[in-house]
Amino acid sequence: MHFYKIKTQIRVVGFDDGTFRFKGRGKTILVGVVMKGNEEVLGVLTRWIDVDGRDATEKMIDAINRSRFKDLRIIMLKGITYGGFNLIDVKHLAEETGLPVIVVIRKKPDLNAMERALRKHFSDAEERIALLRKAGEVREMIRGKLYYQAFNIPPEQAEEVINITRKNSLIPEPLRLAHMIASAVMCGESRRE
Repeated sequence: MHFYKIKTQIRVVGFDDGTFRFKGRGKTILVGVVMKGNEEVLGVLTRWIDVDGRDATEKMIDAINRSRFKDLRIIMLKGITYGGFNLIDVKHLAEETGLPVIVVIRKKPDLNAMERALRKHFSDAEERIALLRKAGEVREMIRGKLYYQAFNIPPEQAEEVINITRKNSLIPEPLRLAHMIASAVMCGESRRE
């Protein structure tokens, strides 16, 4: 587990995905916004992922490890499901990049409902459910409004990073901007959070 002083200019990458139309087919964009704290955008990473596929984790690893941004300290995710049920293997992501992962969630996930949906629609449901469970405990940060999971970083430091990277929104700025860019690519204009 990483323990270090959190600086206000900490380098983070925040990932979100674009919208998509068809369950089980097609692709959507994965966007990572690299920022210094909540102020300066340093760059943007993109990859295409399969809707309901199994490639989002590897695409994130590839985007980070091949990027010119070698001073990243934290990966932030907007949930762990991308492109429908393309689940992130948080442990593998952290191991392959050497970075802690903070998952930021607006609504408390109903894990039982997610498990039921996975069992109903996917032959590899148990593997996907294992990824859900591997992501760690869902913690409440702002009552009823903001939740998070912390992987390879203590909860107190994860909360500090979330606070440092927030600006005028509940959602950290790298995730907010990633959402806007991804929705603009897929819909022609950005959508509200």
